[in-house]
Amino acid sequence: MTEKNVNRNININRDVDASDGEAGAEAKAVTADSEKADTEMAKLTADLEELRQTLQRRQADFENYRKRIEKERFEDSKRTTARVIEGLIPVIDGFEHALAAHREAEYETYHKGFALIYKQLLDNVIKLGVERIDPVGKPFDPHLHQAMDRTETMEHADGIILQTFQPGYVFHGRVLRPAMVRVAVHPNPASKEAVN
Repeated sequence: MTEKNVNRNININRDVDASDGEAGAEAKAVTADSEKADTEMAKLTADLEELRQTLQRRQADFENYRKRIEKERFEDSKRTTARVIEGLIPVIDGFEHALAAHREAEYETYHKGFALIYKQLLDNVIKLGVERIDPVGKPFDPHLHQAMDRTETMEHADGIILQTFQPGYVFHGRVLRPAMVRVAVHPNPASKEAVN
C-alpha cells in the first residue's frame, strides 16, 4: 500500500469515527429533547387535569349557590305573601260577621253584594296557597287548633272538636292563625264526685 492510500484510509476512518461521534451526540441530543418534551407534556397534562377539576368544583359551587338563592327567594316570597294574608284574615272575619248579622229581608240586596265580595276575597286568598281550617268532627291538634272551651259529653269521642268559633288558616305548612274551637271531653268520675 502506498502512503497515499494509507493516508486516505486514515482520513476515512477519522471521518467515520467523527460521523459516529456526531451521530452519537445527535442521538443523545434527540433523546434529551424527547425526555424534556415528555416531562413538559406530563406537566401540561397535570396542569390541564388540575384546571379541569377546578372548573368542575367552580361549576358545582355555582350550581349550589344558584339553588340556595332560588330557595331563599321562594322563602322570602312565601313570608311576604304570609304577611299580606295575615293582614287580610281580619277582613275576612269582618265579612263573615257582617254577613251573619243581617239576615232580614230588607238587607237581601246588601247581603248578596257583600257575600259576593267575601267569596272573591276568600277565593283569592285560597289561590295564594292558604288552607282554611274548619275542623268540626276532627280530633283536636294543638298545633292547628286553640281550645277556647270544652264540653263534657259521652256522645262524642274524647278530644273531638264540636264547634269552631273562628276558623284557622295555614300557609305552606305554617299556621297563620289556629282555629279557635270547642272540644269534647269525657266526664272524669273524680270531678263528678267532687260536684256531689
